[in-house]
Amino acid sequence: MISQNSIQQILSRIDIVEIVGSFVKLKKRGANYLGLCPFHNEKSPSFTVSPGKEIYKCFGCGASGNTISFIMEHEKYSYVEALRWLAQHYQIELEETEVSPEVKQHQQLADSLYIINNYAREYFTDALFNKEEGQNVGLSYFEERGFTAETIKKFQLGYCLNAFDAFAKSALDKGYNLEYLQKTGLVAIRNDQPADNYRGRVIFPIHNQSGKILGFGARILVKSDRAPKYINSPENEIYVKSRVLYGTYFARHAIDKLNECLLVEGYTDVISLHQAGVENVVASSGTSLTQDQLRLIKKYTNNLTILYDGDSAGVKAALRGLDMAIEEGLNVKLVLLPDKEDPDSYVQKIGAAAFREFIQEHKQDFVLFKLQLSMQEAGNDSSKKSQLVNEIAETISKIDKAEDFTRQQDYIRQCSQLLHIDEQGLIQLVNKFIRDRLVKREQANIRQQAPGGEQLSEEAVAAMEAAGTGISVDSLISRHEKQEKELVKILLRFGDKIFNEEDNSTVADYIFHLPYDFEALAESELVKRILREYKAIYDTGSLQDKRWFLYHEDQQFSREIAEILSDREAELSINWKERFEIDTVYGDQAYLKDTISTTNYLILRKVKKMLHENQEEVARAYKQNDYEECLRCIALQQHLNQLERELTNGMGTVVFK
Repeated sequence: MISQNSIQQILSRIDIVEIVGSFVKLKKRGANYLGLCPFHNEKSPSFTVSPGKEIYKCFGCGASGNTISFIMEHEKYSYVEALRWLAQHYQIELEETEVSPEVKQHQQLADSLYIINNYAREYFTDALFNKEEGQNVGLSYFEERGFTAETIKKFQLGYCLNAFDAFAKSALDKGYNLEYLQKTGLVAIRNDQPADNYRGRVIFPIHNQSGKILGFGARILVKSDRAPKYINSPENEIYVKSRVLYGTYFARHAIDKLNECLLVEGYTDVISLHQAGVENVVASSGTSLTQDQLRLIKKYTNNLTILYDGDSAGVKAALRGLDMAIEEGLNVKLVLLPDKEDPDSYVQKIGAAAFREFIQEHKQDFVLFKLQLSMQEAGNDSSKKSQLVNEIAETISKIDKAEDFTRQQDYIRQCSQLLHIDEQGLIQLVNKFIRDRLVKREQANIRQQAPGGEQLSEEAVAAMEAAGTGISVDSLISRHEKQEKELVKILLRFGDKIFNEEDNSTVADYIFHLPYDFEALAESELVKRILREYKAIYDTGSLQDKRWFLYHEDQQFSREIAEILSDREAELSINWKERFEIDTVYGDQAYLKDTISTTNYLILRKVKKMLHENQEEVARAYKQNDYEECLRCIALQQHLNQLERELTNGMGTVVFK
């Protein structure tokens, strides 16, 4: 593990403009810098870097974060890999903290396997280009496939000599461990002797997202009934097939830019398309899609287009991953290629421009395609048709993101027309699947207990109601989240600023000395966590620097902090001042007013809730002829009404609904 001392050294050296500027051309605009977003295609710059806040924000696609998260997103690095990249950039020598013997052993083994794989890659490349057998057999094969020397070098393709132990001897002579060589699958024991596992085969290195070699695919070049066409590395400490997509390292930037991932089956499909200029493509290596692979795709884009041969096996292989892809929130399309064609052969046959055009013209919506194919199989069989309706309803129910509500309703309308069934009936069936799933989820992780037994959380009830009404779940759950986030933004940005010059108290002093527990008032778990961690430091007599939150080791937490700290309105206000010489007051210049307004808003929300509860108490006491309780509630009502008026006046132009 990297020591906290090293992390602090890195954080103290970070210059977000310098780092982001090494990847994006930035121009100074007021206090900030502006450029074209590296995460989506745009012609007018909307990507802003704020050196003062140490964050970036794209107002086109919504991408935001700090320097570390930028490196992670742009280069697709892990948190630790991003720290190592920055340490190397600033020439900081990293200190490693002590870890358990088990973890240390695992790290050392993983490092050893990476080193062996890299040596093997160099060996196979050398054999391909510099050995006579490699040139005559391996290089000739790649050239026959139409691969140029540039493409071969880009993908680091190679060849394993057709000798019993040529590679094994070379690796052992270099001092590499025989056990580790076996773990990688490069060497096998035959007749009690180390032997080359990939001899006589062309080699396709498999890279991780940062370009390291995880393993290899090896293709035989002679027909054999006894030997498999492809041999892949066995799974080990660094290579887990279900988590890997071939070509991700080479495709990641193109997928980001084009906001679409093309998925094919084989290594050569990926390589041919890249060579033709279609670079946003990866391969599943002939296996069914897994959830980990789908999540890997979602790191880059929500749009997945699957290219498959037009035969029935290819179609069925595509359908197997459909529901999982829908659950992951991916927008899935399918393109079936002409008979007896695969992406490799077809792009070489018609060229890159025509291939792209073919994809655009032949994209089929995955859900509707599945329905039409299943309808053909069901025919006039009523039981099969009934099963089909349930399957389609369950598939549609998995499109449960609030922002995808319109897409879900479009599917319901189109599917009900194709199936010749009542649209309202299909809506009810879809909602049943949604409710069943929510109930199961809640029962597995119940968060509230009532005297009469289990009770669903407010989120689940809201989501279930939204399923029937079309109301955005997000809007039901997070109705006041903006105001809550405004409070923590004020704390993070202005907590140490003077609030009252008479007693020299700070903004943090004002917030935490009000007779209200804002953590208890907050509904957002994120806001609760920020308030809790901030106050823990405040109670020790000091204030926590926003950098501690912004560069938090919990990357999801760090990204959410960066999103809170981004302030589009403040940027607009600054632009108005520069362009029209209007002396605007906002953001940094209005923190006193914002502090009072925001805290009043949150307190007022609590008061209104108490008013509502008190009104119910009055009604209940009146029904029970408990006039003493009625009088007590009426007195409380008057007090709350007075407090409500005072808070509303203190909020100025803020209107509470």
